[in-house]
Amino acid sequence: MRLTARSLLPAVLALTVAAATGCAPQDDPPAAGTPAGTSGSASASGSGCAAGGLATETKGKLTVGTDKPAYAPWFQDDDPASGKGFESAVAYAVAKALGYGADQVVWKTVPFNNSFAPGAKSFDFDINQVSISDERERAVDFSSGYYDVRQAVVALKSSPFAGAKNAAALKGAKLGAQVGTTSLDTVDEVIRPSRQPAVFQKNDFAKSALRNGQVDAIVVDLPTAFYITSAEVPDAKVVGQFAGSSGDAEQFGLVLDKGSALTSCVTRAVDTLRADGTLAALEKRWLSDAVDVPVLK
Repeated sequence: MRLTARSLLPAVLALTVAAATGCAPQDDPPAAGTPAGTSGSASASGSGCAAGGLATETKGKLTVGTDKPAYAPWFQDDDPASGKGFESAVAYAVAKALGYGADQVVWKTVPFNNSFAPGAKSFDFDINQVSISDERERAVDFSSGYYDVRQAVVALKSSPFAGAKNAAALKGAKLGAQVGTTSLDTVDEVIRPSRQPAVFQKNDFAKSALRNGQVDAIVVDLPTAFYITSAEVPDAKVVGQFAGSSGDAEQFGLVLDKGSALTSCVTRAVDTLRADGTLAALEKRWLSDAVDVPVLK
């Protein structure tokens, strides 16, 4: 039997090599309009991120989730599909990097807290100012960060807390923030007010409470703070912003199903957009400059 096996070995090896060659994954050709160096998608060549051919919720489409209403400056006119507003523009830029045209993007309404709750998702990725955190990563996947976040305090100009210079000066305030957000975490962990904060299901309710004097101030991310004070509650002002509490900046990430086959492809797309300056250009176009906002110590 040894002699027979040895005599068959060359033939067996030849068949094995031929089969392996025929079954090996082949690189897809670059798609038209794909950024240079992405081999047809935002991922590296041979990574399985075939441009426009990912294993998405609906074949040939990219389903993107976000909440409703879709707030400015992240979206405009409550219309995620317009391509206007920072997150709408980012979503379409990611789609393009993945090989999907604007007409192949399908938007789906997903409540904020549902986007990162445990359980199967009905979207390919969700974009809705969701901060990346270890706790959330136990339930969902995140792409790399597409925006570095700072939290800010907004108060009516007539409020005794409008001139606060630090977190200690806000301890006696009645503060408000949206449930499940890092804004609320900032209230609880950074400001640590002596009064129980008001918790709202949506930022719309928090803004109404501020306008009506039910709270002294609210905490939101900085671009939202600018929009509130310029367009929604003009009698309010941005009191200040908080620097990151650690060496790692808080970042918004795209949310994906836990263990999603798309996570690495979407992450590569975001990384490409950051590296080639697209994210910075979109931020400059759609989000306000934070240079003149004082930092609350």
